[in-house]
Parts: sequence; C-alpha cells; structure tokens
Amino acid sequence: MAARRPARGPFAEARAELHTLRDWLRFAVSRFDEAGLHFGHGTHEAYDEAAYLLLHALHLPLDRLEPFLDARVTKAEGAKLAALLDRRVRERVPAAYLTNEAWLGDLRFFVDERVIVPRSFIAELLREHLSPWIADPVAVGRVLDLCTGSGCLAIAAALAFPGAEIDAVDIATDALAVARRNVDEYGLADRVRVLRSDLFAKIGGRAYDLIVSNPPYVDAPSMRALPEEYRHEPRLALAGGADGLDVVRRLIDTAPAHLSGDGILVVEIGHNRAALEAAYPRLPFTWLDTSAGDEHVFLLRHADFGG
Repeated sequence: MAARRPARGPFAEARAELHTLRDWLRFAVSRFDEAGLHFGHGTHEAYDEAAYLLLHALHLPLDRLEPFLDARVTKAEGAKLAALLDRRVRERVPAAYLTNEAWLGDLRFFVDERVIVPRSFIAELLREHLSPWIADPVAVGRVLDLCTGSGCLAIAAALAFPGAEIDAVDIATDALAVARRNVDEYGLADRVRVLRSDLFAKIGGRAYDLIVSNPPYVDAPSMRALPEEYRHEPRLALAGGADGLDVVRRLIDTAPAHLSGDGILVVEIGHNRAALEAAYPRLPFTWLDTSAGDEHVFLLRHADFGG
C-alpha cells in the first residue's frame, strides 16, 4: 500500500467519535457521497468502495463484512483508516492504487500508477475459455496479449489455456515491470513472456491462435471529460485519438499477418462500435456478449479478413 499520510479535515476530526467498523463505514459513505467521488475502478458505489477499503486496511476477509461491523477499532487502526479515506476523498486516488491491488473475478493483481486499473470485459470471456469460438482450450498453442498493462489478460489467458505459450506485450517499460511482477506472483514465468513492443513491431514472424487486446480507446472529447480519478492512470493507456480508434486501426490492419489459419482476434473498444463499423464496413465483426452487453468487444477470425 502507498505510504500513509496523516489525515486532515473531517476524517482527522472524527477519529475520536468513530468507535466501531459500523461507525467508520457510515462516515466513509457519507463523506464519499458528499465529495461526489467517481467509482469505476472495481466498485460502482460509495458503500461498496468504503467497505472494501476498510476491510482491506484492517486485514479482514473482503467477502465478510457483517461479523465485524460492531467490532471496535483501535486508535492505531483508526489513524490508518482516517489517512486512507482522507486520501481517497482529497486526492481522488482510485481505491486500487491506495491498496495496490485489483481484482478481475477471482484473480488478484498488483497495481500502481504505472498501469491502468484492470477492468476488461475480455476477462469474463476468458473465464469461459472463449466458448464456443474456441472448441478445445487445451489445443490452443500460442496467445498474444497486446497492450498488456498489468499483465492481467495474459495471466487470465494462461490459466484458461493451460497448454499455451503467452506473449504479453506493451510499449511502456514501466507497465511491463508491473506485468512481470504479476506473472511471477502467479508462477507463470515459464509460459508467459513479457515483451516490450509497439504492437507487432518486435514480434517477428510469430503467428497466434488467439490475440486479445484491451488497447487505448478513449476518444478526445471523453478524455477531456474524464473524472479526476481516471487522471491518475497513465494517459498512454487510455487516449485513443480523436475518435478513439488510432491504436485499434493499427491493430486491425496488421493482425492478419500474425493469426494462425484458425486464429481469432478479440478486442475491447469501449463505446466505439458505431465508429468502428463505419471505418471497416466490409469486416464481419462478431460482437460478443459480456456483462455490459454486446457493444464493447468484437471478434474476428483469420478468414474474416479475406485475402
């Protein structure tokens, strides 16, 4: 976790009056709502984020709040909670950076401000082994994760396809250091190669059965309107140019040369479906169902590119 800074303002003032975890939870939710915080880095509302931060800071199970609600908080613990919650309100730091962890389903990853906070819908699809598009997960031999960031999708792919070798690629050296840490923590260094490359530039002639990517796709108007929490994340990992498709275009135009004969490409593009279909009217995009609907992740087979 980031170094603790003494709390100021309402959290420092209230420490003497907050005795139980229930007290701290209520107060945190009130302050989060009062401050108008933005959520979207693992939680979606003030209550869930406050509960997560409190449980994490007190080293309690993240899935069991009720048994501890009326437990008293020590003075030292109160100081720790006050400092943590104060930073969340005053600096608008995403919770994941305060705790140095992020979750995709049951998978935990180390994160800091060198990488965006993992939140890809592709992870949902990998948990299902990309069925029915991949008939036999064991037969998948090579997987490429472009714009890997923390390495979360590369690791999810390694777990979904146990016989595959994975290349985790990013252009940012800082991000790759985080990816290597996560790969090592999962004990996957023998199967996941972390590589610095601008998309396919350093890949050579390798072809893959599966290429996944959660590239920068935020368009210029949306970048200007980003809540402050998102401005703590690396701009390089978010900004996708005027229409959000700068990197996506390069990816689509160069991916066919790196797909095996039965290979598939799976890419997340945010809210840019209409713009992408207008840019590539002849490509038969398959839009995959996720928890957010079928607008955000497309699939293309090698044969879909023609030629």
